[in-house]
Amino acid sequence: MIRDEIEKNNQVEMYGAATPGDGGTATVPEGYSTKDYYFDLPKELIAQDPLEDRASSRLMVIDRRTGALEHRIFRDIIEYLHPGDTLVLNNTRVIPARLLGTREGTGAAVEILLLNRKQNDVWETLVRPGKKLRPGARVTFGDGSLRAEILDVVDDGNRLVQFHYDGIFEEVLDRLGEMPLPPYITHKLENPEMYNTVYAKYDGSAAAPTAGLHFTEGLLEQIEDMGVHLAYVTLHVGLGTFRPVKVDDVRHHHMHTEWYQVTPEAADLINKTHASGGRVICVGTTSCRTVESASTEDGIVHPGADNTAIFIYPGYRFKVMDGLITNFHLPESTLIMLVSAFAGREHVLHAYEEAVKERYRFFSFGDACFFI
Repeated sequence: MIRDEIEKNNQVEMYGAATPGDGGTATVPEGYSTKDYYFDLPKELIAQDPLEDRASSRLMVIDRRTGALEHRIFRDIIEYLHPGDTLVLNNTRVIPARLLGTREGTGAAVEILLLNRKQNDVWETLVRPGKKLRPGARVTFGDGSLRAEILDVVDDGNRLVQFHYDGIFEEVLDRLGEMPLPPYITHKLENPEMYNTVYAKYDGSAAAPTAGLHFTEGLLEQIEDMGVHLAYVTLHVGLGTFRPVKVDDVRHHHMHTEWYQVTPEAADLINKTHASGGRVICVGTTSCRTVESASTEDGIVHPGADNTAIFIYPGYRFKVMDGLITNFHLPESTLIMLVSAFAGREHVLHAYEEAVKERYRFFSFGDACFFI
């Protein structure tokens, strides 16, 4: 069963983080139960390797109002875009955030995953084994050129870690860190840049905004030549993407906080698109969460930087997004709940059943769908 596999390999569980919230035991209304978002997925459909030609992945196009769907290739997406539309893309870059070291004094193996930079050399992290690394514990990496001290235990069992090193932290991280691939990808990634989008710009993510992996520079140029605008926002993706929903009632699930930024140029472009009758199409759930977090109730997107823990599930009223390009997500995940809020749970689960039947590739390196 795919549920058993997800539970066994879940990255948050691996790092010993606690899951807050209490779903209660009362009957949960339909659409709010975690089990309402389960589908059976054969393990062999989980894509293990990226395609060399990013735009050659398959594309399922779904009419979110009727549930009607079409099977295409991703580069065909230009046939569904119109002059005056705006694509919103998350230009975060995944850093080699996985560090393997040894605990000073015991020599025990330690794994630290960087989540959020709090200040210069202090990071919020996930650690393994979490229960044994209390404040004051010290860890050494590689040849000793990088050292860490556990400062505090914070929300969800995460640790604040102070790093000590000589030189430039990013250069040390490039040398000692590994790309933090999701736990369901077991193959070694030969080219780490394949886990970044071609437009990745700002370092800071522990996971890729994977819907953007399908775009090539040539395809983006072709889209712009059509008169479609590109608005770049930044959201540094944390491990909330992989955190399982452990409560029965999704309304009690707690999302991990992530940092985002919307530039004045991006906000202006999105607002002008709506004012002129165009569509705002988000590339990925992270772009969606960014613009929805940065907007007021009237749908106006405001520039600025902030933290967001927005959790979008059925019942949410979208203020900005008119279309969504995304991958096929984990059963019972917050991501399939977000997509269901936009397109309807029945339509989404029907599309996923069709994807399984047609042998689409799932998750980070998998195929894409476009809800319009």
